[in-house]
Amino acid sequence: MTGVHDNQRSAAINAAMAQLTALTGNQPRVTEEPSAVRIEVEVPEDLVTHHWPRLHAVLDLGTTYGLRTTTAGNTAWLRFETGDTPRP
Repeated sequence: MTGVHDNQRSAAINAAMAQLTALTGNQPRVTEEPSAVRIEVEVPEDLVTHHWPRLHAVLDLGTTYGLRTTTAGNTAWLRFETGDTPRP
């Protein structure tokens, strides 16, 4: 059954990356963590302030997600847990 979960997770990761690229115009960065795959992308301010529901829908594909805002800009991130960790 793990193969099915891996395929579903890979499809979700690919979908999230494609949607984030289309929404932000930026290429997401992917990091393999010990128990997760983390995706980060720079997000234009306009997207955060005027199109949050669209961005939120993509981020919600992950197990966890967030938005880091600094004076340098906004970075959205989401993680896909590896293994059979249940979603909180």
